[in-house]
This record gives sequence, structure tokens and C-alpha cells, in this order.
Amino acid sequence: MTEPPQTATQHAFVALAPPDSAKKELAHALGPAYAAYPDLRWNRIEDWHITLAFLGELPMRTVQRLRSPLAELAATRPSLELTLLGGGHFDERVLWSGIGGDLDPLHELAEAVRARVRDCDTVFPERPLRPHLTLARARRYDSTSVGQAAVCLDGFTGSPWRTERLHLVGSTERGHSGPRRYQDVDAWTLVTGHGHPAPKPPQARLT
Repeated sequence: MTEPPQTATQHAFVALAPPDSAKKELAHALGPAYAAYPDLRWNRIEDWHITLAFLGELPMRTVQRLRSPLAELAATRPSLELTLLGGGHFDERVLWSGIGGDLDPLHELAEAVRARVRDCDTVFPERPLRPHLTLARARRYDSTSVGQAAVCLDGFTGSPWRTERLHLVGSTERGHSGPRRYQDVDAWTLVTGHGHPAPKPPQARLT
């Protein structure tokens, strides 16, 4: 793989991602909100994720150096059973769906991820983990739509699902023309069942 330029940077984070079946259930529940609040800045469904460590803007070479330590970590960590659960909002600006299930192990995994990043001498924002999926953001002039859209998820409980992979996600290079997009830099299978890893499909990578 070609080394990125020394000055190239990107937003990066480490995350888990729901399977397509869980995303479809949530998207169906969001149908009335999509119709009623089209001006919200809705996240693409393929970008839905549970952030374990938000790394911020980093040199692309620094992001690449995290791949080996995170791969080693994923090989030792069990998969988790999680559920998408209800909805809410942060400060009437950010709409989210909550997470249920193996929350204590989820917090342990997040701390293990952050410890690996620290061990690589990488400085990142040390935000408390609040497990959620970010779904949409309000426009600057809109202080009501997010709260009203959250009501559409009252009582929503998705089917349980198991995490399969740990994802290192990066944005397009800073200064790239067009909207910022995110995709896997790499992803690694977590331990499942009796220690046998789940099949790993091909992963798109930033180069």
C-alpha cells in the first residue's frame, strides 16, 4: 500500500457496526421521522456505528500505525450481544438510538481500545463512553425537530445481534473535494462462539 503524504490528515474513530438486519429494523421505525423532518441532516445508514474511541483529526500515517495493535486486540476480545433501543437527543441538536445488551463488556472493550491507542502515543479526545448510534443532526436554525423525531422511537426495541468486527474508520483526506465520507481503514473479526472467528467479508480500505 502506498504511504500517504506526511501532511495528509483525516478524522478517525474506532467503532462497532450493527448488521444490516438491525439497521433495516431501525430504518423502518424511523420511517415517520424521515417523512416528517426531511430537513434534518440524516446520517447515511451505511455510516451508522457505535463509537468506542473518537480519535479526531490525525495524520493518516498515525491512523495506519494503529492497525496492528487493534488487530491484536480484536483477536483476544469476545463478540458482544447488543440491541438497538429507543431514541433520544443531545441538546436538541443530535438524534440518536440507544444501545442495550452487554453494556459492561462494551465499556471494557472501549477502554481496552483506548489503552491501545494511548500505547501508540496517540493523543485523542478522552470523552466518556455513552453508547449510541447517531442518526441525524439539526440545522442551526432548528431547535425542535430532533426532539420531535426522537418520539418516533419511543418503545422501539430491535432484535438482539452479535458484534462481528472491530472497525478502524477514517474519513476522506482533509481538503478532499466534495462531502466528507467515511469508510473502513481496516476491520478485524472478534472472537465468537467457541473461539472460532466469524467469516470476514472483503473490507473497503482507504489508500
